[in-house]
Amino acid sequence: EGMPQTLSSTSMFTPCGFSPHLHTSKEDEQGGLIFQDGNLTSASLDALIQHLIPTTDYYPEVSNPQYNKQLFIEPHELLSRVCHKCIEQQRLDDPVLDKARIRKFGPKILQLLTEWTETFPYDFQEELMIGHLKDMIHRIAPCDEAYWKKMNQLLQTLNQKLATLSHGQEGIVKISAAVSDKLVAFKSKPPSIQREILSVCSDPYTLAQQLTHVELERLSHIGPEEFVQAFVHKDPLDGTKTCFSEQKKTSNLEAYVKWFNRLCYLVATEICMPAKKKQRAQVIEFFIDVARECFNIGNFNSLMAIISGMNMSPVSRLKKTWSKVKTAKFFILEHQMDPTGNFYNYRTALRGAAHRSLTAHSNREKIVIPFFSLLIKDIYFLNEGCANRLPNGHVNFEKFLELAKQVGEFITWKQVECPFEQDPNIIHYLHTAPIFTEDGLYLASYESESPENQTEKDRWKSLRSTILGKT
Repeated sequence: EGMPQTLSSTSMFTPCGFSPHLHTSKEDEQGGLIFQDGNLTSASLDALIQHLIPTTDYYPEVSNPQYNKQLFIEPHELLSRVCHKCIEQQRLDDPVLDKARIRKFGPKILQLLTEWTETFPYDFQEELMIGHLKDMIHRIAPCDEAYWKKMNQLLQTLNQKLATLSHGQEGIVKISAAVSDKLVAFKSKPPSIQREILSVCSDPYTLAQQLTHVELERLSHIGPEEFVQAFVHKDPLDGTKTCFSEQKKTSNLEAYVKWFNRLCYLVATEICMPAKKKQRAQVIEFFIDVARECFNIGNFNSLMAIISGMNMSPVSRLKKTWSKVKTAKFFILEHQMDPTGNFYNYRTALRGAAHRSLTAHSNREKIVIPFFSLLIKDIYFLNEGCANRLPNGHVNFEKFLELAKQVGEFITWKQVECPFEQDPNIIHYLHTAPIFTEDGLYLASYESESPENQTEKDRWKSLRSTILGKT
């Protein structure tokens, strides 16, 4: 709700800070790169690739365009072209190498390859990529023994990173499989399964910290290339194929969105489960305190999931329960996450948290966990609303700098180490506690506070029949 639903109007993209069309003011062209007021605004793909290639006395200022180029060219092809141009320019095919020049060039190409492996480790799951990388090092290594050592370090770090990412994916798959069979219907299971959050963790500060653990753990597995894969489109200059022929690699991103949905349903389940009104009100107040602490930490994703759970119809209809709740704190939180003005209040709070993170002296102050669905929508609309190519066929570099900025900020946030001590019991509960389906939530809600109108009565009757087998 409150999200933009249409892509028809380009006016919604003006906050990107640029127009998707060519500028009319003074431009300066240098070898296929067009600058305006000293800033690169557009370029041909060949010129951009050339721009990415280091030399003995030049290193590209922005290596993040690797992320953007992946919208136009597959990683192995991009690395192949980069390596080929380096071999050509540095004359690495010559029988006798110019060792002095290569000693100047070597650290720069190593830096580029290191940054690439660190930022986009998934690219190097392909044998072709490792092949290009090894070939380049083999060519420069005769000039300096240290290059062999650097390559071994680079490959070792890369292997560790890929193993960690793979382990993270497997863990997420196991958790997802474990919860899929546990969508519980109200009162259809013995009381032993109706364990509740307050028996596991009664301190809102602790729960907010454990939620932050889960968020940062899951965020750490999402690679920047997943954003590219999520929105990959056909290049308009080649209408026959997408830039990526293989299947999209967005499993970590999708698992994170599923986690958000699970947390919404877990909150709603915990509120609807208790039979007594006083207990339900107590659970609502507990989650309000958890949400407030999430806001203070900078964990906006858990905050929004908790608010969304409390705003689900089966929960919001419990008027007698809500009458027992001190709602002032809840309304303040709702106001912070209000979708009005394209989430103006939230974006202001996010900017504040981002600023705090930049000047932080501790990991506690560095935490910024954005409302992820909105981040995805922002990137999606930026990608959809601004052309990849300009009318002259050039890559719209301004658009991609903005994309790189947003994704780059996200990469910084996801690398923060969680400063809070982990509680395995609470983490396990958050991942495995049974949750109601939507029908289960409605039935629990009607059992707690009777239906108020004929529509609700009919639905209650239908749910009792289908879920409980009662008429």
